[in-house]
Formats: sequence, structure tokens, C-alpha cells
Amino acid sequence: MIDPMTTSQQTTSWSISAVHHLGLTVADIERSIEFYRDLLGMELIGRRPSVTADYVARQTGYQNVELNVASFRVGRNSPQTLEVVQYMTDRGEPSDQATNRPGNSHLCMLVDDLRESYHDLVTRGVRFKSEPVEITAGPNAGGLAVYLSDPDGYTLELFQPPRASIANAPAA
Repeated sequence: MIDPMTTSQQTTSWSISAVHHLGLTVADIERSIEFYRDLLGMELIGRRPSVTADYVARQTGYQNVELNVASFRVGRNSPQTLEVVQYMTDRGEPSDQATNRPGNSHLCMLVDDLRESYHDLVTRGVRFKSEPVEITAGPNAGGLAVYLSDPDGYTLELFQPPRASIANAPAA
């Protein structure tokens, strides 16, 4: 195994410059649009209900695949987007989304009032793993965090940074 703390970075002719989007495969795109747009308040910025381009088949590895795609702006000032994709053909079985399973991931989103967002979303039927938890150690000590699930069981995290971090953040 490579130890990133002792390995020197090799010089290459390319580099990764930013995160463009996070893509999630969903079972029902309409249900996911309602969740991400109507419950979480993300802005629906693109919709492609029937994607069948040849390059998509080559990229995904599924011949003659048809996708239904929606894209959301994650935050007002964030360049990253969230893309939800429903496979209309070549559908797979749902995977186990437990956070302790290698290969699984979660999306963490900043909120300005975690307790208020938690209470609002609970009353609207969103499933959480716990109530908001205060972070008591590490660089985010004093902040709040909580895990919740989207309609397909994908784990999302809401995070409110410590107030000192917000006060010391550079003005946008």
C-alpha cells in the first residue's frame, strides 16, 4: 500500500483541477427530483429525459443504453452539480448503501442552521440516522453533523461548520 505521507508526487503532464459533479444512479427520477428540488431546495438546472447517444453507451459499457438525467445546482455559489440518472434500460438491482461498506460514498452539504433544517426535514418525512451530533474533536470541533438518506438509501450529510470557522471565513 502506498503511504501518501511519504510518497513524493510524481511530475505528470496532466492534473485534476476541480470536482465537476457527483452522479447518483436512482430508481425513480421523478421521486429523486421531488426530493432534491422540493425537499432539499436544490435548483433543477437541466433535464434530459431520453439520453441515447452512442458515446453514452461506450462510456457506461451498456450497448443501446437509455438514461433519464436531471442535474441540480448544489449551492448558490458552488460550481459543483449533482446529477441523478435513472437507467431506463439495463437497470441494475439496488446496492447496499451502508456507510461502512468499501466503495460506498456520501455527499456532504453545508447548511447555515443544521438544527432547523433537521426539524424541517423530519416533519416532511426525511429519514435520518440520528439527531444532529455536535463534533467534539478535530478541525471541525464545535460544528454539527447528521446523516440522512435520499429515496434510494444514498447517504447524505448535512454539516454546519463551527461558528468560529464561519466568522473567520473570507468574504465571498
